[in-house]
Amino acid sequence: MADSLFHSFERSNNMNNEENNKEKEILNENIEELNQISETEEIVAEETEEKTSENSANYPKKKKKKSPARELFEWVQAIVIAVVVAFVVKTFVFGVVQVEGSSMEPTLQTNDRMILWKLGYDPEPGDIVVFSNTMTNGNPWIKRVIATEGDHVRIDYSTNKVYVNDKLQSEPYINVCLCSSCSGDSMKPRGEFNDIVVPEGCIFAMGDNRNHSEDCRSIGPVSENDIMGKAILRFWPFKNIKTY
Repeated sequence: MADSLFHSFERSNNMNNEENNKEKEILNENIEELNQISETEEIVAEETEEKTSENSANYPKKKKKKSPARELFEWVQAIVIAVVVAFVVKTFVFGVVQVEGSSMEPTLQTNDRMILWKLGYDPEPGDIVVFSNTMTNGNPWIKRVIATEGDHVRIDYSTNKVYVNDKLQSEPYINVCLCSSCSGDSMKPRGEFNDIVVPEGCIFAMGDNRNHSEDCRSIGPVSENDIMGKAILRFWPFKNIKTY
């Protein structure tokens, strides 16, 4: 009897163990299925995020429309900046002048328009410059630099020659006869500054059309501070565009 009960209990215990093992296997299978589903969902989420990013890149968000007041402010700001830049450039970098009179013929003619360079300019002999001071009544004069500070200028009207530091100057640009025997238009005295040492910080300038030019021969040396700039380009008339 006892053996029969024992065997019955043992069979029952074995059956319970088998059922437990089956339940564990089913549970493990369910866990694996859940993990696979989770991994699939993560992959789908990543693909969806990538597609969303691509769509965002291909179809950027529309910019918010600016208000009329904002647009007006930006226009005014741009205009003010442009005016300031133009003022600075015109005041300190470039300038524009129009030639009036015949004092620089044949190099320059009346109504020629010139661009001046102002920034950091140091005058040198041969440069064409524009200056203005009280001796010119505030009017801009355009002349050619003959000498700078410390140079000794001497004009010999008897031979139509100009000497700087006792060196004869080659001046093929002037509009007078350069030989003493020439019967043409010789250089005539103009003013009292015909034999002078140019003071410090000054220039001595004359027009190329020597007999029709008021220049440093009559008003004396000009301060470098009165120089408005160096003529670097004739831009009008177009057919005569030239750099200097």
